Amino acid sequence: MSDAERSVFDILRDIAGGVQDIVRTESRLAKARIRAKVSAWQSGLLLLGIGALSGIFAILFALLALVQALSLVLRAWAAALLVSFSLALCAAVVMKAGSRRLKEHSPFRENDQES
Repeated sequence: MSDAERSVFDILRDIAGGVQDIVRTESRLAKARIRAKVSAWQSGLLLLGIGALSGIFAILFALLALVQALSLVLRAWAAALLVSFSLALCAAVVMKAGSRRLKEHSPFRENDQES
């Protein structure tokens, strides 16, 4: 059967099949691109996590060294207590600053000023 003798139904069926193939191909391409980006993000996040964990351990060992150094002039319990109170004070200051910043940039701030 030549192209001139094909029915409209056959032509529309071929067009629909071609569109389906295009959509499937584009879908597979999009999935492949997303997988590649997710893979890159995963490795980057893993490296950041390992770096953050290493930094936390470094800070903990520095604090331990500080306690050990202070224990040369104070009793060990007093040195540990002094370091822990100092850390608590630093944490309170940082949390207060963070709380203020969150209040400044609150999405509900405009509503509070109107009432």
